[in-house]
Amino acid sequence: MTRLKELFSRENQSPWLDNLRRSWISTGELQNWIDNGVRGITSNPTIFQKAMTDTDDYDTQLLQLIASGKSIEESYWELVVEDINNALDMLRPLYDESAGLDGFVSLEVDPSLAHDTSATVAAARHLHSLINKPNLYVKIPATSAGVPAVREIISDGSSVNVTLIFSLERYEEVIEAYLSGLESCEGDLSHISSVASFFISRTDTEVDKRLQAIGSVNALELQGKAAITQGRVAYQIFKNSFSGPRWEALLERGAQPQRPLWASTSTKNPNFSDTLYVDELIGPETVNTIPDSTLQAFIDHGKVARTIDSDDFDSSLLEQIENEGVDLHEVAQLLEEQGVAAFIESFNDLLNTLNQKVLQLKN
Repeated sequence: MTRLKELFSRENQSPWLDNLRRSWISTGELQNWIDNGVRGITSNPTIFQKAMTDTDDYDTQLLQLIASGKSIEESYWELVVEDINNALDMLRPLYDESAGLDGFVSLEVDPSLAHDTSATVAAARHLHSLINKPNLYVKIPATSAGVPAVREIISDGSSVNVTLIFSLERYEEVIEAYLSGLESCEGDLSHISSVASFFISRTDTEVDKRLQAIGSVNALELQGKAAITQGRVAYQIFKNSFSGPRWEALLERGAQPQRPLWASTSTKNPNFSDTLYVDELIGPETVNTIPDSTLQAFIDHGKVARTIDSDDFDSSLLEQIENEGVDLHEVAQLLEEQGVAAFIESFNDLLNTLNQKVLQLKN
């Protein structure tokens, strides 16, 4: 019984792996993670950039695709879809065994579409049609344009991982998009699933930088508090939103709650515990997607105990941070913009790198 398995069996939290690369599939490493208790996989353009540029695992197929007349971008999607399909197959037994709770693999739409609702809807529909497996989550960013796209895809009856959530206000919009999407979908709802990916450590990085600049005793004492507090308040919003008459009507039609997913849970500050953002956000009906290095640290010395709504939880910490002069709404907006920009940059850099690889390999 590993700590990852304990997370699920004792606390009903699903640990997912926030990484994917082809060699893990071929060497059995991914299966080892699953055997150790990983219950899902998330990917993003940055993850694929590292996988494709740090190894030669994709070179042979890349050359074959280019030789067949595919463009660099078309080749990228073929490479990615092959990895996703193989991972989906490996996790399908878990999906079936858990009755559709876990066993998902997430694939993000082209990040350059983040501010275009109709293009995001079209891209998400294309990926669901192309892959057509029940345990696929298409990732849609929770931008102001992405939220209505989420509602549209849910109303189609397809499953979504809503990513890049940085504020409680946007999280409430995401929940509303899910609920209203379910309400506009006819018939049985049991095949529709969603998670809402609330980003954690990046919030502390930005807030703590601002608190450090303010420099007061109170400001310095509040460092390292914003992200976990936001996550715990988000959990309260989740519990309140998925209860009461509106939710019960959907529940009768087979609906599943949209679980909060804690993302960006590696520790950036070396003064903090390397398992801080796993240890402090453990609670039922949640997911934590964790980079492999942090997963390994948690297996080694993490603490399996319910902390999401612990007795010492103090939601007023967010107000205290605001009172020190940190505008959390502005922080969230900045982080959303940076998150989208970083994924676009990774996507573009990867296409450039693949192009360079093709030129080198042909010579």
